Amino acid sequence: MTATLGGFVLGTPDPSALADFYRALLGWEEAERSPEWVRLAAPEGGRPSLSFQLESDHTPPVWPQRADSQQMQAHLDLQVADLEGETERACALGATLEEHQPQKDVRVLRDPHGHPFCLFLPGA
Repeated sequence: MTATLGGFVLGTPDPSALADFYRALLGWEEAERSPEWVRLAAPEGGRPSLSFQLESDHTPPVWPQRADSQQMQAHLDLQVADLEGETERACALGATLEEHQPQKDVRVLRDPHGHPFCLFLPGA
């Protein structure tokens, strides 16, 4: 049997607010919402989905990582055609640009609840 990635879940103190940020950033449709859980579906019901679950004690990771700090366990990589334009748009939606940028064709940002994510150009 082959496993298929069905979705990715981010913990957050406010699932609705974070889902609204990513819905605006990605243009995905909301598929499910409750106070503790929101799921966004890729266009035309495609997979994977992106969900947000309530974690009242969520602690954002540090970037770049440091010993004895909350470590990043995973992050989203989002391919874009216009790196500068999409970085500006993400920031206008509530993301913050990280000071440390490891590559010239990748931008590390944080969503409004502190999860790091990267915007990158094709081929990066």
